[in-house]
Amino acid sequence: MKKDDILKHIHFLNEAIKEARKGMKSNAGGPFGAVIVKNGKIIARGHNCVTSTNDPTAHAEITAIRAACKKLKSFELKGCIIYSSCEPCPMCLGAIYWARPKALYYAADRLRAAASNFDDAVIYREVPLPPGKRTLPTVCIKIPGHNVPFDEWDVKENKTEY
Repeated sequence: MKKDDILKHIHFLNEAIKEARKGMKSNAGGPFGAVIVKNGKIIARGHNCVTSTNDPTAHAEITAIRAACKKLKSFELKGCIIYSSCEPCPMCLGAIYWARPKALYYAADRLRAAASNFDDAVIYREVPLPPGKRTLPTVCIKIPGHNVPFDEWDVKENKTEY
């Protein structure tokens, strides 16, 4: 990686860290921040708002993705780069994959987050397990019509693929 590229990434990671500190200092939530960049410019910012909104999905990356998608009027972040103050949790990582940015950079890792009691290890262990082996009871009950929405989707003509 070229020195100019490294300096650019460091700049945006510092912006994500600033966003984390801003949210934390305002008591919005935990110490996490994210910025989304397109064509070298920040188009969205987000910080953790879990405790202030009573929304367990209001992580920094999710709030930034929501803001960027609204601004771009798109459900995809093609051509964008996500910078996060910390390695994204499994939920955020899933959302990032769904958003389809061209890259993700983060500063602190999940081990450092775990040291401050933000430990996602249980989720990383549980996700690959078959549903019946998870600690959270996870049960599929195939009721009559369980496939109808998918059958209708498969033949729907005016759908937006994603």
